[in-house]
Amino acid sequence: MVSINAYSFNPIGRVHSCFKEKFGIPRQPGLVAGARATVEMLPPYVEAEAFRGLTEFSHIWLLFVFHAVPTGRWKPTVRPPRLGGNRRLGVFATRSTFRPNPIGQSVVKLDGIRQSRGRLVLQISGIDLLDQTPVLDIKPYLPYADALPEAHGGFAAEAPRRLATVRFTASARRGLNAAALRHGYDLEGLVADLLKHDPRPAYHAQRPPGAPYGMRLEDLNIEWRVVGSEVVVTAVTRLETRETR
Repeated sequence: MVSINAYSFNPIGRVHSCFKEKFGIPRQPGLVAGARATVEMLPPYVEAEAFRGLTEFSHIWLLFVFHAVPTGRWKPTVRPPRLGGNRRLGVFATRSTFRPNPIGQSVVKLDGIRQSRGRLVLQISGIDLLDQTPVLDIKPYLPYADALPEAHGGFAAEAPRRLATVRFTASARRGLNAAALRHGYDLEGLVADLLKHDPRPAYHAQRPPGAPYGMRLEDLNIEWRVVGSEVVVTAVTRLETRETR
């Protein structure tokens, strides 16, 4: 019999995401449709039979571990970024990563399933997942049960405000075009959508207008400034990685 006081779970898969650090990740899934990743299943969960029928669903739930959060660091109250970091709420009234059990859930779009040479990979998009996130379970999204139009959203009743425009300098666009050739998808569109959601932390109001910011995406460092309601991407540079050394 399993003790009701302790449970142990092993990951069934691992996320390979375009987000290599926490800063810049959308604060909720589905906000940036172009944000993509794969879930590589771990043995023995690479049997195609375990996924029979899943492609009939457009979206899936991922249950995962907030693996980049220090263990034992849960907090009874937190400051949600949505409230500008100025108001404390109970951790169970938020989706904060600092939880007693660092478990998260995201609904993501299922774009396909690939299997070859003993590997099974789920292609997903609309993500808010850090690279190397361990996945604990996968469930189909059921629109009739999981979408509740009459539900109340508390302090997050509406989608967050978006910045008006994103402008790229000529050098930044050249960097993105070169990266798009390497990665095979529209990185400029992804960067624009990410920055329109204003990934700056709640304390950014304390910084002077036009202060520089940067984030890592794929193998790139993206640098930008916010001027009024416009984001200006000033530089896109390739980071040195093991693959490029």
